Amino acid sequence: MKLCNKMAAEFFGTAVLVLGGCGTALFGHVGFLGVAIAFGLTIVAAAYGIGHISGAHLNPAVSLGVFVNGRMTWQEMLSYWCAQILGAICAAAILFGIAKSAGMEIGTFAANGYGDFFSDADVAGGYLRTNVCGAFVTECVLTFVFLMVILGVTDSKHNNGAFGGLAIGLTLTLIHLISIPLTNTSVNPARSISQAIFSENALALPQLWLFIVAPLVGAALAGWCYKLITCEGKCEKK
Repeated sequence: MKLCNKMAAEFFGTAVLVLGGCGTALFGHVGFLGVAIAFGLTIVAAAYGIGHISGAHLNPAVSLGVFVNGRMTWQEMLSYWCAQILGAICAAAILFGIAKSAGMEIGTFAANGYGDFFSDADVAGGYLRTNVCGAFVTECVLTFVFLMVILGVTDSKHNNGAFGGLAIGLTLTLIHLISIPLTNTSVNPARSISQAIFSENALALPQLWLFIVAPLVGAALAGWCYKLITCEGKCEKK
């Protein structure tokens, strides 16, 4: 498959992820559980819809983990990043336009944050004011878990590939159930960048660095650890 085809798939898939997940958070009135399910369902749909084209990464952290694990080149990774971020921003712009047309207050716009990012009303609604260390650990560890599952179910040695998309979607649902109250759940820099751009929360952009760095660190660690525990490469030569 040509790189341009893969980039188009990543652009489209990431846009759908933001539309489905963040759109549900903005318009759905379904609570934390509903938002978690929405993100999981979009990943399942993308995995089976475009997985055969690009692998359905839809997330710069996933592409980094795959790169560190040795399954793609750095040129491919950077191309994926560009497509993913642009797709997410395009979807966020669409959501912004819909919200404006409905006369909604933009507010936090489903952006990610921690601590004082959440107002008293948010805390009353179930959010927790964790500090920067707590938020970083949350995003890093949960991205690590997410990547370990992705690398496992997409491993060429794995014989249950037909159910890989479902396993990944359910894992993302679980991750959201754990961390929505803490950080509004990122584990995806593209999703975080797109929502922060349009958010009216004064802390959305200043806190954005964490939701870029922490997922990338967790993903890189997972890519390295999966290679280590499966003894890929050097161990097979012994």
